[in-house]
Amino acid sequence: MLLDADPARAFMPYPAAAVPHAASGALSGLTFAAKDLFDVAGYPTSCGSPHMLAMSGIKTRTAPIVQRLLDAGARLVGKTITDELAFSMSGKNAHFGTPVNGGAPNRIPGGSSSGSAAAVSNGLCDFALGTDTGGSVRAPASHCGLFGIRSTHGRVSLELCHDLAPSFDTCGYFTRDGATFVRVGEVMLGSDGNPLSANPKILLARDAFGLLGREAKEALEPAVRQVEAVLGASEDVTVATEGFTALYWAMRYIQSREAWGVDGPMIERYHPPLGPGVADRFEFSRGVTDSQVVEAQVIRSAFRARFSALLAQDTVLILPAMPDVAPLLSESDEALNDYRNNALNLLCLSGLSGLPQVSIPLASRLGAPFGLSLMGPAGSDLSLVTLAKRIADAASA
Repeated sequence: MLLDADPARAFMPYPAAAVPHAASGALSGLTFAAKDLFDVAGYPTSCGSPHMLAMSGIKTRTAPIVQRLLDAGARLVGKTITDELAFSMSGKNAHFGTPVNGGAPNRIPGGSSSGSAAAVSNGLCDFALGTDTGGSVRAPASHCGLFGIRSTHGRVSLELCHDLAPSFDTCGYFTRDGATFVRVGEVMLGSDGNPLSANPKILLARDAFGLLGREAKEALEPAVRQVEAVLGASEDVTVATEGFTALYWAMRYIQSREAWGVDGPMIERYHPPLGPGVADRFEFSRGVTDSQVVEAQVIRSAFRARFSALLAQDTVLILPAMPDVAPLLSESDEALNDYRNNALNLLCLSGLSGLPQVSIPLASRLGAPFGLSLMGPAGSDLSLVTLAKRIADAASA
């Protein structure tokens, strides 16, 4: 860590090693952090696991996306805590602790990019890299009051980044303000292959909002009106014609099979102690059957084709980022697991389709941040980032 202090407990306490960056560039003057799944020369990569840290050694190469940011003039200040093996959404790491949610310190930060969200929300850096497989950027962005994006699957390189479930894994990032969100996106994402116009067609995922409790739904209603004030009236649509339960299980079976393929051999060989929830998810993953995966792949394929057609060129979908504000730190592991499973009903839409999704800090409830989300067609990432800034600027005017 290259900072003098870490009051948010967001960073891995590695001995400081200088990371060279360009003297000038599009991101000159900005500081950033990288989730400790990305390799950075001079540092180990723990993946949130003491066992993986012990096996890591000091890396001699830097992940290409980290290098791109360095080459643009941004200065890396450290590597941030991730949930263990990135297979959680609470932000609680049984081995390295729980980073502090800068938007609601008595609530979980959300994971698995918890340290990155904590670092940004507590003002320790200007932006931070995360990964999003099942919601690991979108959840902490909503919980901590940040801008965040899950990019189109495959758009941003994950070379030299530890996998969780490769057909779902994506790279994303967090910022506190819209201007930085756009500035970083221009470097990370590049030009859109499928840009949105200034006035795209607007859809509202009525069945997704139907998953929310009354208080949560009411908290997001002003934010929806803010989006419509900028982009125009929305049209109600049903996004999960298969039912959210079918989509949830499709994602869970495929993700679990892939996660076991990535980390199962290490777990079988070394039997490392795994934290609460993480151990249960890997045990579930071990037992997923071929027939479950085949059926899930059929559901994913059909959903992806239908959903991609719904979000055709120049179309944006409004939906909740999460089912509610972040749970309290005092909640039981069982309650947090129930919250995670409920959240996956919303989060699986982007995961199964591979489409980009942003979370915008437009709402709050119980004194805690609550994000509203936008999805767009594949390859519309930078357009979504720009729209997010435009909407937030209008809301704060």
